[in-house]
Amino acid sequence: MILSGHEIRHRLGSDIHIDPFDEARLNPNSYNLSLHDELLVYEEVVLDMRKSNRVERIAIPEDGLVLAPNQLYLGRTVERTETHNLVPMIEGRSSVGRLGLFVHVTAGFGDVGFAGYWTLEMFAVQPVKVYPGVPICQIFFHEIVGEITEYASDKYQHNRDIQPSLMFRELAGGDSRQQLELEFTATVPGQRAVR
Repeated sequence: MILSGHEIRHRLGSDIHIDPFDEARLNPNSYNLSLHDELLVYEEVVLDMRKSNRVERIAIPEDGLVLAPNQLYLGRTVERTETHNLVPMIEGRSSVGRLGLFVHVTAGFGDVGFAGYWTLEMFAVQPVKVYPGVPICQIFFHEIVGEITEYASDKYQHNRDIQPSLMFRELAGGDSRQQLELEFTATVPGQRAVR
């Protein structure tokens, strides 16, 4: 069962937190999330799952940024969400999809208990201009049946920035947070490490 817009509003402050929240972005069964003003692109030609791949940070100016085809852009939502007792999911908006812009490659499925910003894996079919603050995707909520164990991974929970892949931490075994912070800080001077 998917929550209606009225039910999303009713559960705000308890099972659902959206910050900031704008009533005008509430749909019949979803809520529109907006694009932050920065993107990350990988600097490597070949991405290695066992390594922390280098990234470059790109600002999206107020007058827009053209996304090129055949390039993966990592973005994030302006809104921070937190969800309990429901499964959050994001999906592209039809108006965005009709411009040939994918907002997630495969990772639209969230976990019960996730708290943080949503990282977007953006891919353009043809050149398309994007703007900071544009309503880029929509979040919707499924009811869940059975005993719940909330998401508690230290990989992406309570993130504060765009999150490149942390799969290398799974493959290395153990916690390599310190390695990630060192590599990300070195790659993006003056920026706080991704958590």
